[in-house]
Amino acid sequence: MGSKIKAIDLFSGCGGVSIGLTNAGFEVTCAVEIDDAAVKAYKGYYRLNNVNVLQRDICTLSGAEIAAAAGVKADEIYLLAGCPPCQKFSLQNRVRNSDEDKIDDVKKLLMEFKRVIKEMRPPFVLMENVPGIKSSYGGRILNEFIDDLERPFGDFVGYKIIYGVVNAADYGVPQLRKRFVLHAVRNDIYESMRRADIDVALPPPTYAQNGQGGKQPWITVKQAFEGLPSIAAGERYPGDEIKNHYCANLSELNKERMRFIRANGGTRTALPEHLTLKCHEKYSGHTDVYGIMDPDKPAPTMTGGCLSYSKGRFGHPYEDRAISVREAARLQTFPDDYVFGESLTKAALEIGNAVPIRLVEASAEEFLKVIDKVEGETD
Repeated sequence: MGSKIKAIDLFSGCGGVSIGLTNAGFEVTCAVEIDDAAVKAYKGYYRLNNVNVLQRDICTLSGAEIAAAAGVKADEIYLLAGCPPCQKFSLQNRVRNSDEDKIDDVKKLLMEFKRVIKEMRPPFVLMENVPGIKSSYGGRILNEFIDDLERPFGDFVGYKIIYGVVNAADYGVPQLRKRFVLHAVRNDIYESMRRADIDVALPPPTYAQNGQGGKQPWITVKQAFEGLPSIAAGERYPGDEIKNHYCANLSELNKERMRFIRANGGTRTALPEHLTLKCHEKYSGHTDVYGIMDPDKPAPTMTGGCLSYSKGRFGHPYEDRAISVREAARLQTFPDDYVFGESLTKAALEIGNAVPIRLVEASAEEFLKVIDKVEGETD
C-alpha cells in the first residue's frame, strides 16, 4: 500500500475512534463533533491536531460539505466511520417498544448517519454502537438502517454489510464491554472483491479468557494499572509525567463501606445493616454500584459515571477511592499522553462515551487488509 488511506470520523467525541484509526495506519482528515469539551480535548491531542474538525450539528451538514472538509473525492478509496450517540439504544435507558411517538427521536442521529452515507457513498463504512441497537423497538430501527443501505436504488448501488456484537476484552481491551460493530463495503467494490475471493468480515478475536484457543489471555485491571502511583481519595498526582491521575473525593463512611466490600466479595450486597444505604435496604437491583473492581479480571464497562464510586463497580481494587481519570483512560486503552477535560464530570463523559481504542484498531486493521488486497487487484 502506498500513501495512507484517508478516514473521516463522524460523532467523533474526544477522538477515541480517530486515535484507533490513526494507530492502525489511516490518515484521519476530518472529524465532526458538536460538544465543546470533547472538541477541545480532541484538538488538544498532538496526534490529531492536523485533523479538520467541524464543530457542527451533523443535521446541518451535507455529505458534500463533509467530503470537501476531508479532502476526499468521489472516486477515492477512503473509510467513513461513525458512532452515533448511543444512550437511547442502551439497555439501561430503553424506551418501550410501544412508545411509537418517541421512535423518531430515538433513531434520529442514526438516520442522519445513513443520510450522510447515501450522499457521500464512501467505499468503506465502519459503525460502532451499543448492543441494544439490535433490539430497540424490536430491531425495527436497525433493520430500517441496514435495509436502506443494502438496497440499490437508481444510481445508488448499495452496500454489502456484516455486523455483530463483540466483546472488547477479546481485542486487548482490559474491560468487559460489549459493542455492536458494523462493517460495510459499497457493492461495486464488493463485487470486485468477490471476483478476487476477498470477503468482508469483522475482526477476529486475538484474546480470550484464560488464553483459550491459543489466544492471549484477557488483560486484567491489575495489568492495566501497572506503574501508576498510589493516590488518596480526592488527590491529584503532583508530577507532570503522569497526566490526569486524580480522582473524586470520598466521605469517611464511603471509605468504610469500600473496605468492608473489598474484604467481602466486591459488591454492596455484603454490607452489614449499619453500612447499608437507606435506598438499598429494600432494593436488590444494581448491585454493581459501590462495587470494587476485581484486579484479576478485566474491568466492567466504563460509562459516563465511571469516576464515581456510587455509579457502578468503579472502586479501586486496592486503594480506598474511586478509580482516577488516568486509570479509566487506560481501561479504554487511551494513550497516557492524552489529556482529558477540565473536570471529573467532563472527563468521565469523554472516557465513558468513547469507543475502546484497541477495538477500533482491530476493525481498522481488517479494513486495511481488504483495501490492500483490493488495490493489489486493480493495479
